[in-house]
Amino acid sequence: MRRGKMFIICGPSGVGKGTVAGALMARDPDLYFSVSATTRTPRPGESDGVHYHFLTMEQFETWIAEDQFLEHAAYVGNRYGTPKKFVDEAMEQGRDVLLDIEIQGAAQIHEKRPDAVRIYIAPPSWEELERRLLGRGTESIEKVRSRLARGKEEFNAAKDFDYFVINDTVDHAVEEIQAIMTAEHCRPAERIGMIDR
Repeated sequence: MRRGKMFIICGPSGVGKGTVAGALMARDPDLYFSVSATTRTPRPGESDGVHYHFLTMEQFETWIAEDQFLEHAAYVGNRYGTPKKFVDEAMEQGRDVLLDIEIQGAAQIHEKRPDAVRIYIAPPSWEELERRLLGRGTESIEKVRSRLARGKEEFNAAKDFDYFVINDTVDHAVEEIQAIMTAEHCRPAERIGMIDR
């Protein structure tokens, strides 16, 4: 049985990573979506192990000490991380793993697992990204501009990624990512061992 591969998607806030990830999962039920761990308290309707693995600060620190995270970071007073165990278990079962994480987390994982495939998802234009962020209606114009400025700064890291996908439509972005996944499994190192000599 083939071993699964790890696929990381990154991109600026509002680019539609969550929507793209959801569409990928709907098309391929065998794809495993990595659930992050966090120290923040659950919101109404959130379930442990489904939306997040909810940990106390002490538990989180223990997991760090035991090297149980592929990556971790602090954000707005809480800690977030990608548990290694669940990702590795899924890959051993032959399932591909999809991670939706920040640029810094992708860099941490790349150091530990250089075979992880990094996909940067970009908007068709910064004007379109601003329109999408404003269309949410959940944040002030100042907050939206702050998110755009951060996105433009992080855009410099896109050149270090393995693939670059423009999310002009969700269907198009999903088709390109599925093509990337197929291509990655067709590399000689992945296939040669499958042939009886």
